[in-house]
Amino acid sequence: MKPVNDLPKSLENDFNIKWNSLCVSAEYAKNIPRDNPEIFAALKRVFAFSNFVARSYIHTPELLKNLIESGDLQKSYKVNKYNDKLKTALLSLEGDAKSGIQSPVSSLQHIFRRFRLYEMVRIAWRDLAGWADLEETMADLSALADACINHALSHLYKWQCLEYGIPTGPDSSQQHLVIIGMGKLGACELNFSSDIDLIFAYPEPGKTKGKTASISNDEFFVRLCRHFFNVISATTSEGFVFRVDTRLRPYGESGPLIMSFDNMEAYYQRQGREWERYAWIKARIVADEKGAGNSLLERLQPFVYRRYLDFGVFESLREMKNKISLEVKKKGMKSNIKLGPGGIREIEFFGQIFQLIRGGVTPILRERRIYKVLTALSQNNYIEKDTCNELIKAYEFLRKTEHRLQEFSDQQTHRLPLDHAGRERLAVSMGFIDWESFALHLSRHMERVHYHFNTLLTEKEPDSRTEHDKQEAKIEIELKGIWQNLIDNEKSINLLSDAGFDKPEEVLLLLDHLRNDSQTRALSIEGRKRLDRLIPIVLREIGKYGLPYSVLNRIIDLIKTIERRTCYIALLLENPAALTHLVKLANAGPLVISFLSHHPVLLDELLDPRTLYVPPERDELEKEVQKKLEPIPRDDLENQIQELCIFKQVNILRVAAADVTGAVKLMRTSDHLTEIA
Repeated sequence: MKPVNDLPKSLENDFNIKWNSLCVSAEYAKNIPRDNPEIFAALKRVFAFSNFVARSYIHTPELLKNLIESGDLQKSYKVNKYNDKLKTALLSLEGDAKSGIQSPVSSLQHIFRRFRLYEMVRIAWRDLAGWADLEETMADLSALADACINHALSHLYKWQCLEYGIPTGPDSSQQHLVIIGMGKLGACELNFSSDIDLIFAYPEPGKTKGKTASISNDEFFVRLCRHFFNVISATTSEGFVFRVDTRLRPYGESGPLIMSFDNMEAYYQRQGREWERYAWIKARIVADEKGAGNSLLERLQPFVYRRYLDFGVFESLREMKNKISLEVKKKGMKSNIKLGPGGIREIEFFGQIFQLIRGGVTPILRERRIYKVLTALSQNNYIEKDTCNELIKAYEFLRKTEHRLQEFSDQQTHRLPLDHAGRERLAVSMGFIDWESFALHLSRHMERVHYHFNTLLTEKEPDSRTEHDKQEAKIEIELKGIWQNLIDNEKSINLLSDAGFDKPEEVLLLLDHLRNDSQTRALSIEGRKRLDRLIPIVLREIGKYGLPYSVLNRIIDLIKTIERRTCYIALLLENPAALTHLVKLANAGPLVISFLSHHPVLLDELLDPRTLYVPPERDELEKEVQKKLEPIPRDDLENQIQELCIFKQVNILRVAAADVTGAVKLMRTSDHLTEIA
């Protein structure tokens, strides 16, 4: 929406009150309408929409003058601008550090809070005036946080080394604190008045050197973190810089504030939960003196992104979704644009569940930013293009609304105003003539988001089942009893015969062999539960079509090769259509099933019949392979070869599936294989 140039009378009156107060506190302000008409036109909007900006200018008269004279209000910052400006502001402390003056905390607190005020007022102005788009606003807020974190850490580390000595590892190498930004900071999508979610780590245990009394690295870095909190998040008479939240660390609030890389890796390998994988998707190293942090991210990548399609995570994701659904039903949540139904959180959840499931085998999904995630999902046909566009447009609108709410008073709020003045102010700031038109636009976005959110991880409710569904469920229960050896042989044979099997005695024998197979007996409790759910469904699916015993034999051979990787069992459980295609291919002959047994990662291809039985032509193959290799660096030969192998296997499967089902002629089969090579 375009900015509304003429303010409603109530907002015009509000502006006049603030403008008169500014003119009293700052004489130069009276000349702004004459000397800077563009600035004055924007100032009317900004003052009307933000008490925070108006109050800051009135209480600190030189602030507006400095922003105007520097030209900072009217230009976008280049990369590293915040870093360079803060470095200059801190030059006065360099001499203090070298001379050993005690505790820099109070000096840093003052400098950082003045710096924060200047830059936050600038960011709010540019957003409210319509001079910066959402992308720039989020990037500026994130870059500001990065600069504050890095410079606070750098100065405090130097001072603390003077007091306690230099922390060193077992090989006497100097140790530095690594700070990981999580959530919106990690994704460079920070909102205006946001907490920053941080996790702290250091490379190796050891002791400090250079002082008579040494302390452990752990103690050194814990003290450093405490000083860091005092500089960044403590509230003084000048306010705070950023509120810091450390609850995403291992063990949460009850856990140690900081861990070595080894201890952190061990925690996530042994105790890491699905919601922690979810959180680490957005993790980014925001402070790291020597570049050690990237090695930590590499070590944790197998925890975040499984090396296979992780359909085994469905149950945990469903629990997370149900938790979100329960929370949005709480009183007052409908007016919450972040946590309410159709809010920002639901969009982020939509993108991140695909990342958890597929990120291990689809590197292009390993993105922190939701824009890129949704776009990648659409480009790779995991979601419809219209779905992607609706979610992105809704995200932009909701995030813009979020900033306008928070820029009013520099408060961390996500609730829509209830009073008439607040509603009018928000609507006009978003480019609407009144609250009703804004609210209608907002509700349309949130309804579409909530619709797409509700399509995720769906399960058919018992009350919605048809008579056919109920009959199939009854058969499935009986078949489960047979699989679990709870029904005697004679009755089992009769039930299997009724279910459609031509050789029920041999089916029983086959099931017995699978049940007592050494690999089956060695399955984890969770793995066995999944297998116990799958086998009756397989039996029902084969039996209802009256397919021969050989089809079951082929599928059980496949199950034996994949049962240790229970994520593949979960894939078939969560995607009934995939199981249907598997049965169809098994009925066509042993070729495709044998190929899948050797390359189980290709089971994912069963999810999309549009590509499964339609081998691409040569030009399509070339586009596909180029698309697969594009995200991989040119010097990363190992991953290029791995991606080419998967590309080859996927397309051979498509040709084989099309061949055995008669979807392509025999002569074209050999042509397709030649084109793949």
